[in-house]
Amino acid sequence: MKRLRKLRHMAGKVCLAVLCCAVSFSVYAEQFMPVSEVRPGMTGYAKTVARGTEIETFPVEILGVMKNSGPSGDLILARFSGPLIEQTGGIAQGMSGSPVYVDGKLLGAVAYGWSFTNSKVGMITPIEDMVKLWNVPVREEIRPFNARESSLIPVNTPLMASGFDAVSMDWMKQKLPQYKFMPVDTATAAEDSQAMPLEAGSSVAAAFVNGDMKLGAIGTVTYVDKDQIVAFGHPFLKKGSINYFMHNAYIFTIVNNMASSFKLGSVGAEIGRIDQDRGAGIAGNYRLAPGIPVVIHIRDLDTAAANLKRVKIVEDNELTPVLAATTVYNTANKTIDRMGGGTVTLDYTIRSSNGRDKDITRHNMYYSEDNINEKSIDELYNVLDILKHNEFIDYPILDITVNADYSQARKQARIIDATAAPVVASPGDTIYFKITLHPYRGADEVKTMTFTVPKDQPYGDMVLEVRGGGVIPLPYLIEKQRYNLTDEIIERLRHYKDFDDLKKAIEKEDANNDLVIEILDQNVSMIDDDSKKTAKVKLQAREPRENPKDVLQPKKKGLHEDTDEDQKSSLPTPYIVKGDGQITIKIVSPEKRDKFLAGHHTLRSGKAVMSTETEDAAQTAEHSDKAVDQDKGTNQDKGTNQDKEKSSGEDKKSIFLSR
Repeated sequence: MKRLRKLRHMAGKVCLAVLCCAVSFSVYAEQFMPVSEVRPGMTGYAKTVARGTEIETFPVEILGVMKNSGPSGDLILARFSGPLIEQTGGIAQGMSGSPVYVDGKLLGAVAYGWSFTNSKVGMITPIEDMVKLWNVPVREEIRPFNARESSLIPVNTPLMASGFDAVSMDWMKQKLPQYKFMPVDTATAAEDSQAMPLEAGSSVAAAFVNGDMKLGAIGTVTYVDKDQIVAFGHPFLKKGSINYFMHNAYIFTIVNNMASSFKLGSVGAEIGRIDQDRGAGIAGNYRLAPGIPVVIHIRDLDTAAANLKRVKIVEDNELTPVLAATTVYNTANKTIDRMGGGTVTLDYTIRSSNGRDKDITRHNMYYSEDNINEKSIDELYNVLDILKHNEFIDYPILDITVNADYSQARKQARIIDATAAPVVASPGDTIYFKITLHPYRGADEVKTMTFTVPKDQPYGDMVLEVRGGGVIPLPYLIEKQRYNLTDEIIERLRHYKDFDDLKKAIEKEDANNDLVIEILDQNVSMIDDDSKKTAKVKLQAREPRENPKDVLQPKKKGLHEDTDEDQKSSLPTPYIVKGDGQITIKIVSPEKRDKFLAGHHTLRSGKAVMSTETEDAAQTAEHSDKAVDQDKGTNQDKGTNQDKEKSSGEDKKSIFLSR
C-alpha cells in the first residue's frame, strides 16, 4: 500500500511535468498576426471571463484597420457577437485585454468601444504593440523624476473598492480629478486567497492598495510568455514605468448601465507587479512589487472603539500622498462611526529607505466644527506631498505609521494673560513667563515657560510674541495683505538650502497644541515705535531710554527668512491653543541691566498686550490704511474675541499648504 501511494505520487509529478511542458509549448508556439495581414471579413474569437474564473469565448468579425488611431499606433475595427455578448449587453469594461484570435493566430486585445451604444462594435489593439512594453525600461532603470505629471490621459476606469466607504472615495476623487475614477463597492470571494497562474483570457487586477483594504482595476490578460504578461490593451492611468500590485481577480457578474457595462469582481491574491502602464496596455511579471506598508491605529476616546489596519500602497509621487491619506480617512470613518466636529491628536512617522536621517516624525492636534475626520488627514497628505515632490532628492518611503485619537470634546484653550520677568535683559539672559490659559468651558490654568535671549540679539527693543502654535501673528497677516501675498505665493518664495533644511522645517513646524514664545520682526510689529499710530500699545511701564550710540540697529528679517539660531521656545499642552499677544523686552548691556533692576524694584515684570483683532479685522485695517484705535484694540469684548478667533487660527498656514 505504501509503495502504491509512492507510485501514485510519482505519477502525479510526471503528469504535472507533462502539463507544464504542454503549457510551455503552447506559449512558445503562439503565433502573432501582424496588422499588415488583416483583411475586412476575417472572423475569429475572443476569450474572457464573465463569471468566476472560467474563460469563455465569443465570435469576432474584422471590419477594417484604423490607421494611427490609437495611442500606440493602428487599431483594428471589429464587431463582437454571440450569446455572451448578448447577455452582457456588449463589450463591458473589464473585458479590455480580451485576446482576439484569427486563423489560429493572436491578433491583439479588445480595448475600445463607444459609450451609450450597444457596445457590439469596438477596437482591437495589435499584440505586436503590446509586447513592446516588455522592452521599455522599468521604474528602477529610469532616473527619478519628481515633477508633477501634467499630461496624463484620463481613463474612466471602474475601481473595485473593498473595505472603503463612499466618503473616503469621494475625497480621493477630489484629489485626483484628472483620472475620472469610478469607485465601485464590491464583495470578497472565497477564492481571493488562492494565488493562481494567469493565462490568456484570465481576469487580472492592477491594484493601488492591498491588505485590509483593497483598491484596483480589473481587466483581462491578453498574452503570457513565461513570467511576463500583457493586458488591458489600453492605458490604465498611463503612468509609464510604475509599480502597481498585480492580483488575481474573481468576477461576480457583469453590471449593465447606460454609459458602459462593467465587470463586478474582487481583487484576489497578490501574484506579481505591473511595471508598465502605457498606450498599448499594461505589462507585468510574477515578481512582487515592494510597495509602502502603512499601519493605522485609530481610537475613539468617547466610545473606546479601536481599529488597527495594515495596508500596502503603491509608491508614486502623485498617488502615494493621496492613497495614504485616504486609507487613514477611511479607517477613521469606520472607527468613530459618525460625522461632525471634534478634536484629534495625531502622531505619525514616515520612514525613508534612504536612511534614518531622512525619517520624519510629527505630532499635532486639530479641531473642527464640521468634519474632524477629514481635518485629521490634511497634514499627513501635505507632508507626504512635499516629500515626494521636493527638489533635492528622490524620497523612497520605507513605511508609514499613523496613530490618531478622536474625541467629540472641544479641546481648545485661549491665551487670556501673559506676564514676563525681567522686562530689561541682556543677550544670553533667561526671561520667565507665566501664561494663563482659559480652556473651553474649563477653569483657567497657568503655564510657566522660559525664553533665552539670543547671544547675538542687538541692543534695543525686542518684541516677543506669545501665541498658540497654529496662530499666525496678526502683524504677519497684515503684511500678507499689504503685499497681496497669498499662501501659494509665499510657498513659491520659500527657499530651502537642501533636503536637511526642508526636513528641519517640517519637523520643527509648531504644533497647534504648542504654546510658543518667539521674537517678532520689528518691521512688522504693531507695537508703537513713536512714528505712527498702531493697533497695539507698548508695555505699560516706563522703561529707560538708551542713548542712541549705545543701541544697535535690530536685524531686519523678511516674512519667512530663516535664522541660524532658534529665536523661540515652545511648550506642548493638552489643548489647541488660540490667541496671541506681544510684550517688549529692553535689551541692554549687563551693566545697564543690573543698574536698572536695582533701581526699579516695582518694575521687574510686565504684562503682554493681548490681541483682539481677527484676520478679517486685519484686512479691514489694511484696506483702509488706518490703524485701529488704541482703546478699541484693548477693550474689545473678550467673549466676542473667543468666537472670532477661529477665523485666524483654525487652519494654520505654514509649509503644510494644500496643493
